[in-house]
Amino acid sequence: MSRYLSFVLVAALASVPLWLHDFYVLHVLITTGIFIIAAMSLNLLLGFTGQLSLGHVAFFGIGAYTSALVSLGFEIHVLPDVTVGLAPKPVWFAMLAGIAVAGLTGYAIGKLSFRVRGAYFVIVSISFAEVVRLVAVNWVELTQGPMALNNIPALTLGIGPIELSFLRKPSFYLLVLAAMVVCYIIIVRLVTSRAGRAMIALRENESLAMSVGIDVTRYLVIATIVSAAMAGMAGALYTHYIRIVDPDIFLFIYTVTMVIMVITGGKGTLTGPLVGGAIFGILPEVLRAMAIRPEVQWIIYGVLMVLVVYFLPEGIVPAIKRSLAGWKRRPVDAL
Repeated sequence: MSRYLSFVLVAALASVPLWLHDFYVLHVLITTGIFIIAAMSLNLLLGFTGQLSLGHVAFFGIGAYTSALVSLGFEIHVLPDVTVGLAPKPVWFAMLAGIAVAGLTGYAIGKLSFRVRGAYFVIVSISFAEVVRLVAVNWVELTQGPMALNNIPALTLGIGPIELSFLRKPSFYLLVLAAMVVCYIIIVRLVTSRAGRAMIALRENESLAMSVGIDVTRYLVIATIVSAAMAGMAGALYTHYIRIVDPDIFLFIYTVTMVIMVITGGKGTLTGPLVGGAIFGILPEVLRAMAIRPEVQWIIYGVLMVLVVYFLPEGIVPAIKRSLAGWKRRPVDAL
């Protein structure tokens, strides 16, 4: 039943561009979808392995910058008389490059940083994100620094004589929706596999998992690679939608946004980031329309978030599941 329900939900979401003609609302849905993908990637680490990465935005930014640079082309001087460059490539190839580079970066960081745990891992992840941001700011020859990379091309796909363009919002919305579905399927397959069960085991009790022969570092690195690649995909989608990228993409607030979506939705659940991302992605726009002053908007946002965490400490999705389970167990006489 849940599978059919998923098909119906995806079909309903795919129909949105047919009846929604407000491009601003569609823009909000697109950006929310991109950050839901990023939140899903973070949930793979935070929810299923128990590792809090506060530098997750680095993978998001690496995917964005790599995709932008490969699609625009670049030329840098590695030595006074030696120049290395890359001619502009198709956007689909650039996006795949962004995903691959983010995944490889996740592998490198995972191999290095998972020698430590807890607060030490958090410090390593934050430091990595700050280093990448400083590189983006100061390597002006490659990244244009604070001046930003602009005129980033939109995605187009040629299939024989037919060319699909994702320049307009309705088509890009469908692209983001398709990416969300793909990421969700990958996470489901991974979590329900042997590797996923090992990740959950080390989240619950790392010492016990090691004692039964689970290679903790190996599975943490696998989770980091997949998580980083998905975050890179979100960054690539973001940069080819906004069509401009600057070092502000590495701001800590983006990681905080991802963490909020995961925690409030329900970490360690498959649908938690979807629900939390939808609520806390759209909520700021709703409050912006309702609040008289910007300060009031963020005060209300903060209060609502505190209330959710206080009354639903496990998240929205686990609370709903627990309520439904309790309702099903109620005796007939009590109905």
